[in-house]
Amino acid sequence: MGAYAWWLGAFAALNLASAHPIMTNENYRRGYLSSFATLNGPIVMSDSDHGILVAGTGPAGLIAALALAHRGHRVTLAGPAPAARDRRTVALMQPALDYLQPLGFMDALRDDCAPLRAMRLVDATGRLIRSPTVTFHAGEIGQDHFGLNIPNARLTEVLADTVRRTASIDWRESLVQDWNCAADGVSAVLADGARVEARLAVAADGRQSPAREAAGIAARARALPQAALVLNFAHTREHGFISTEFHTETGPCTQVPLPGSRSSLVWVVRPEEAEVLMALDDAALSLRVEERLSSLLGRVTVEPGRQVFPLSQLMPARFGQNRVALVGEAAHVFPPISAQGLNLGVRDVEDLVAVADAYRDDPGSDAALARYDAKRRPDILARSGSVNLLNASLLSGLLPAQIARSAGLSVIGGFAPLRALFMREGMRPGSGFSALFSLRGTDRAAGSRS
Repeated sequence: MGAYAWWLGAFAALNLASAHPIMTNENYRRGYLSSFATLNGPIVMSDSDHGILVAGTGPAGLIAALALAHRGHRVTLAGPAPAARDRRTVALMQPALDYLQPLGFMDALRDDCAPLRAMRLVDATGRLIRSPTVTFHAGEIGQDHFGLNIPNARLTEVLADTVRRTASIDWRESLVQDWNCAADGVSAVLADGARVEARLAVAADGRQSPAREAAGIAARARALPQAALVLNFAHTREHGFISTEFHTETGPCTQVPLPGSRSSLVWVVRPEEAEVLMALDDAALSLRVEERLSSLLGRVTVEPGRQVFPLSQLMPARFGQNRVALVGEAAHVFPPISAQGLNLGVRDVEDLVAVADAYRDDPGSDAALARYDAKRRPDILARSGSVNLLNASLLSGLLPAQIARSAGLSVIGGFAPLRALFMREGMRPGSGFSALFSLRGTDRAAGSRS
């Protein structure tokens, strides 16, 4: 889950940067828009007043389609049915769950989820200055749990089933082959030859986003010297619905509860070490995982289906332009440290739907996309900046970084009100500070009555 990133994320929220250096690609600088060799094929949807095209059928794209349809927008969804090969899980925090509940699919996931009732952070760097172990309990902020840990494959399966049952979503199970972004609308040619026209395109097509490129939005991307080994495992000791994140010199190793005596693992290591771990048989890898977790959960048995993902960072210059709005990994990519990825993507969708509602006559207009960009920029820059800074601090052997990390966690671990503030802020931006101000107002009112 990445409990440590909460205090760093809250600190970053106090310094919401308005500028972010972006490397510009020559094509982007010229305002390049991809064009069509041909526009043959039937128009699938051309209701220019309400037509919205969502490109991408990962969790962010499926959620965007459902949320827009739920608010009465006509939606065309473009992309193949998601494959069920992803072994990762996603920890969705309660604010995201609250937003998703009305969309009609959460009840189908009830048996697949595990609640996250506590988050434990352990410094396993072995460096000179080490941070204290800190545990965050949901009960400290009046909650039964922080959120739910959900298998990605099951989440996308349930989302896809819900999309298919939604009459106002026309799902074309074909990739967008070409884009044309014009002043009065956006067009897309699909691989099956169909042509889709809309007022707004929602780019949920991943970190390499062709829609983002077609809109002329520059992006700064950087590969990291890290890879994430992802797997699920059984264990002989109960997890107690506690997620534990071990911070190491190569990145975090995070265990997150699953139903029963099972957990998911995201272990960030150097790419060459990831290759070594992938080559081990199940018994040898189980032993390595057990050692990395300091036998916290007893004997470990790794389940089939391990995967490795190279890590990278990505930040676009804008989050909406030329009839295209970015959500999910088209809008932000950072290391899997603080369970911020899809939670941030849900907030992308939430803000985009609010803007589309406010600009129903033309949700892809310059004014609408400028508003969307302004709404998303502070949140995305703060969250991605805090995660990237935390990741850099783990990789750094500099003594000042070790001292800062240790001092910060010592203060938070020993001061309950500050810990509660950062827990709330980590779940939803602004909520921690809102609670603090409400408490101050209550105290002032009580004082005036005494």
